[in-house]
Amino acid sequence: MRVRPWSPLADLLSDDALEASSVVANRAMNRDRRLAGRDGYSRVLGFDVLGLPPSARWLDLCCGSGRALLDAAEARPDLDITGVDLVGCFAAPGPVRLVTASITAWEPAGRFDLVTCVHGLHYVGDKLGALLRAASWLADDGVFVANFDVDGIDAPGGARRVLRALREAGFAYDPRTHRIRRHGRFDGSLPFRYLGADDRAGPNYTGQPAVRSCYGSAL
Repeated sequence: MRVRPWSPLADLLSDDALEASSVVANRAMNRDRRLAGRDGYSRVLGFDVLGLPPSARWLDLCCGSGRALLDAAEARPDLDITGVDLVGCFAAPGPVRLVTASITAWEPAGRFDLVTCVHGLHYVGDKLGALLRAASWLADDGVFVANFDVDGIDAPGGARRVLRALREAGFAYDPRTHRIRRHGRFDGSLPFRYLGADDRAGPNYTGQPAVRSCYGSAL
């Protein structure tokens, strides 16, 4: 019997397999996070959602139970708010749109003034693809802000090349706060090709188990 040589690529998970992982279904990180407070959206993102202009559209990716969105809707009923989460364990229905879907496959209708992702990218396979999708959904003067761990990316050239490519695409990354941000819509690409993900990477800077995303150079 011929044994195929071991390759790290052979152990990488596809999106379907990854989304069935217990690491991705982690309920400890973000499920019941609120808008305000020590661990609230405003503090974690460094962005005041309630300061959005009248009738602004806000999309929150990996929204957990959606409690933070309900908090915002109560304080600012003029906002048009959509939340997307893979698990779909949402709080009681309210004046927000809550969608059960993968952020790597879901497509919105229209553009948004604000797109956020609080600690959700840690559990996404194609993290760089998710960044590009989120930026493409912005209005021309919209803002994208999310928690992002560059150490969760395995790519040719390492973190330095990844960050350089992101900066060239207009993303700003703060390594101290682990926040990534972009102002204005972006429909471009990055010089990487997604290969798959590893859910055995262990804890990241949050102390919670996370997913490592693996890339090759773009063809």
